[in-house]
Amino acid sequence: MKSRDTLVRLKRFQVEEKRRRIIQLNAMIAEFTRMANDLDREIATEEQRVNIADTNHYAYPTYARAARTRRDNMVASVNELRGQLEEAEARFEEAKEDLAKAQGQEARDRGVERMVDVVAERQVAGEMPAAARRA
Repeated sequence: MKSRDTLVRLKRFQVEEKRRRIIQLNAMIAEFTRMANDLDREIATEEQRVNIADTNHYAYPTYARAARTRRDNMVASVNELRGQLEEAEARFEEAKEDLAKAQGQEARDRGVERMVDVVAERQVAGEMPAAARRA
């Protein structure tokens, strides 16, 4: 059954596509987390350099303020990516279930085809069981 084979290949492709998306999201989360941590270190270094940690102080460094904004944006992006990751993992599980169903259907079809072949061979060889000949 060509259509089942095509369906199974499509489902495998979809599963792999979703797996790649999960890997990509994990890589992005890791990279953004690393960048946020780097910004935290830069902020701490700048605050130590000028000896001002109060963000409301009039002399608080502009660079540290900008780095804080960037870090906050990175953290917000990481949180959003984690939500996307959860959604992608759910889609991945659904795709795996769909693939398993398609593979099961393909296996059943192949089993039926084998049975038809065996019955046909027995009919040709004259080995048909008595019950089947009566029907």
